[in-house]
Amino acid sequence: MSNQLRSFHLAIPVNHLESCRIFYRDILELPEGRSSEHWVDFDFFGHQLVIHLKEESSKTTTSELEKGDLNPVDGKKIPIPHFGVVLDVETFRIFSEKLIQKNITFIIAPYIRFEGQVGEQATMFFKDLSGNALEFKAFKDLTQLFAK
Repeated sequence: MSNQLRSFHLAIPVNHLESCRIFYRDILELPEGRSSEHWVDFDFFGHQLVIHLKEESSKTTTSELEKGDLNPVDGKKIPIPHFGVVLDVETFRIFSEKLIQKNITFIIAPYIRFEGQVGEQATMFFKDLSGNALEFKAFKDLTQLFAK
């Protein structure tokens, strides 16, 4: 495989398009791209994230959203599934400070995971308004992204 990074495309379901549009555009400050009555594109740190309105008949209940699976990592309960992006350390710091100022409710507040070990990284988890779990992280040494 080539080491050249390519932008990924991820489409996720949302229960209410306009409130999630505001969350991704105004809270996370992601630039908005194309849109329709049923979906909105965002520039997700150079990647294409699309939120798609779920049809009424396929909506998940709030209690179903709250269940989810958890996986223990570094003494924390990590939500499964989740998605996110690896940022550089300074961008992570600025982004996490903005989220704290905007009173984001964190599943796991920003902290350093695996401190002093291979793969040391800053990380944080939170959910969007439709219950999609997001993780943002930054490695102290990016060459350790896949290190064992």
